Amino acid sequence: MKEKNQWSSKFGFIMASAGAAVGLGAIWKFPYITGMSGGGAFFILFIIFTLLIGLPLLISEYIIGRGAGAEAISAYKKLAPKTLWVWIGRFGVLGCFLLLSFYSVVGGWVVIYTGLSVSGNLLHASADYADIFDKVTGSAGITILGLLLFSLINVIVIALGVRNGIEKANKYMMPLLFLFFIILVIRSVTLSGAMEGLKFFLAPDFSKITRESLLYALGQSFFALAVGFSCLVTYSSYLKKDVSLPFSAGWVVSMNIFVSLLSGLAIFPVVFAYGYQPTEGPGLLFMVLPAAFSQIPLGGVFLSLFLLLFLFATLTSSFSLYEIIVAAFTANRFRSRKIVAWITGLIVFAAAIPAALSSSLLRDFKIFRKSVFDATDYLVSNLMLPIGCLLIAVFIIHKMDKALVREEFFLGGTAKASLFSLWRFLMTWIVPLTIVIVFLSMLGILK
Repeated sequence: MKEKNQWSSKFGFIMASAGAAVGLGAIWKFPYITGMSGGGAFFILFIIFTLLIGLPLLISEYIIGRGAGAEAISAYKKLAPKTLWVWIGRFGVLGCFLLLSFYSVVGGWVVIYTGLSVSGNLLHASADYADIFDKVTGSAGITILGLLLFSLINVIVIALGVRNGIEKANKYMMPLLFLFFIILVIRSVTLSGAMEGLKFFLAPDFSKITRESLLYALGQSFFALAVGFSCLVTYSSYLKKDVSLPFSAGWVVSMNIFVSLLSGLAIFPVVFAYGYQPTEGPGLLFMVLPAAFSQIPLGGVFLSLFLLLFLFATLTSSFSLYEIIVAAFTANRFRSRKIVAWITGLIVFAAAIPAALSSSLLRDFKIFRKSVFDATDYLVSNLMLPIGCLLIAVFIIHKMDKALVREEFFLGGTAKASLFSLWRFLMTWIVPLTIVIVFLSMLGILK
């Protein structure tokens, strides 16, 4: 089935791209990674990497996708036929599959928490939310149920297509997500003891930065923008020629940084006000959010609405991951999109089970001293994503037709030549060198 020009408007594309990026990366992962990596200093590194590395890469994926007018694997085939560059697309499909194998687990947690909140069984003034999180993640049955429900929602939407569903819903749900986040921030920063949390998040202490922190900040800038696995190559292949790619990318990055800022302002004041540790890890958001809303009038209603919106943001990100896989296997149009979507969902569900059981039946099983969940997260976010970004940087500068790159950069807008020169300089030198240096530092080769 042909899906060219899927997005009906510029705003719809920006919201869909923001939906792909503003999900678990900004709302769930950013707070706990920041908490484990030094607070304010890590946040500054994240912003620097996002602007100097993530933004140019986002523009690059847009250029490759719209320039080729094809999904990820076919795009590299079309732009560099009869070469090994097609493996960038295949690498992206594999990366999205592995990412979904732990992302879907967290999505399942969000489904369960949303159900508990809507049913009135989550928010209690005297509840121990750390204990509730441990019970949810420590139950094999509950985590598998959440994983199953999350996978089913993804498959149903992807099987039906996304234009009339995701794009339209994004126009309303993403602004609402911002609104409720701001309400939560206002309540969080007015709590007694909130100042220590604000100090932790906004006052940088660079002595806490390690080599691993650099790699985490780099990986988070990729994870939060959904770059590196060519997801947005597929999304931009559905884009019309009257949309400015740098303008769209700038909006997506701005919204992502703003949501990350809101996440920190919402989470860390509550962490310190209620005696949690910022190093709690992946469960940080699920413990802090209910604690904050329990102090707000009609907190149960607000928490349910926020979790529903959070679930939507989580789904819009996972839709982009599913889309690159499904689009790759339906590119020749001989395969049914519905059949491929259901097969993909079944395989992803099966592959995610070990990560789902990391806190229950497989809690004692370790890979390089990490649980299956943490090991998969580390492999994807800190190793595969940077490698994918490095390959994309090399491809667009040294292999893709320079005239086509320039044409796509300037189409649909009034970008100045100096902006193009800056983007090209960053992609030629700063992006690849930063990735290589951080990697060598991580390995201990550079001191």
